[in-house]
Amino acid sequence: MKKLSPPDFARLREKTRLVLAGRDPADSYGFVNPAIVRGSTVIYPNMEDFLARKSRYTYGTQGNPTIDALIAALNTMEGGAGVVVCPSGLLACTLPMLAVLSAGDHLLVTDSVYRPTRNFCNKMLPRLGIEVSYYDPAVGGDIAKLFKPNTKAVWTEAPGSQTFEMQDIPAIVEAAHARDVLVLMDNTWATPLFFDSHKFGVDISVQAGTKYYAGHSDVLIGTVSARTPELYKLVRDCWETLGVIIAPEDAFLTLRGIRTMHIRLKEQMPAGLDMAQWLSERPEVARVLHPALPSDPGHALWKRDFTGASSLFAIELKPVAMKAVGAMLDGLTLFGMGASWGGYESLVLPFDCKPYRTATMPNFAGPTIRLHIGLEDLEDLKADLDAGFARLRAAS
Repeated sequence: MKKLSPPDFARLREKTRLVLAGRDPADSYGFVNPAIVRGSTVIYPNMEDFLARKSRYTYGTQGNPTIDALIAALNTMEGGAGVVVCPSGLLACTLPMLAVLSAGDHLLVTDSVYRPTRNFCNKMLPRLGIEVSYYDPAVGGDIAKLFKPNTKAVWTEAPGSQTFEMQDIPAIVEAAHARDVLVLMDNTWATPLFFDSHKFGVDISVQAGTKYYAGHSDVLIGTVSARTPELYKLVRDCWETLGVIIAPEDAFLTLRGIRTMHIRLKEQMPAGLDMAQWLSERPEVARVLHPALPSDPGHALWKRDFTGASSLFAIELKPVAMKAVGAMLDGLTLFGMGASWGGYESLVLPFDCKPYRTATMPNFAGPTIRLHIGLEDLEDLKADLDAGFARLRAAS
């Protein structure tokens, strides 16, 4: 198998690059996949080499060949100046904040942010002397009106966690960069396959790789990609200083997931849209929160900027007692009830954002449920939900 030159590799199409990125059989004794390298200590041949750090690796916390293979693949996907990997999606969200923010800085955060990220902003950043404000996810270019003299960064997430509001990322980027404000984004929902965040000017792009990168509900991992070499140095220095490292087994499994990521997303996107449309026609459903549906308020932004959609979305039921919702969900046989998403299995999760939203309050009259559509047969999933709706009606 002849090794491709970087220019030849760059000319390959997306699916092919996902299969080839981060692997070189010549470096793995001919095996297709890179080996799992475990280790903490790196041995130097002599004192001169040790003092000069003449080694590709210096210690286990600085990475190893398995982790570097994953990073090479991620760099191919993200298209930035460099990537670091973290042992969870949450740490991938918090690490860039620690990398770019200092005492006295001000951070603007979308009110639709992933709740654990919000918890970090509320509990940890004030202790470090960092001011945090939340803003309406629909603010667009008017975010410039919220900037303070000490505003350093804007945190975005499109669509928003649980409530799926779209954000006008190009407008936010334009307003922010005009004031030398950084734009950070949680791009887990779309992944780089469906939204090229750096192309749109996002400075630091975060992925909960637990979801679609790994794709099999057996890995916790997060990724942070920086758009410029200067930002990558800040992120990398923070990563090294904190001693952040992932297990080589997790790097290997994430690489394996990346090989089939394109196929999984291309399968799950139409399944999610089909299910969303089916649910929108149910008499028990008040509305479906899915930006790829033409009826969604954020559809125009999604259509303009995104090339696809994941299979995660939410529904608002018509007003009904939570006891009835419990009867519906507890009897499901194909939808598991649990956090996370992005794997091969379908999931369902009731949620209530009212206790923690501060800048905006979605107008939900009925209970809300988040769904992730996996790789099961769609008609089987519909039958499972149809039986659930029957239980809901019976318990109402």
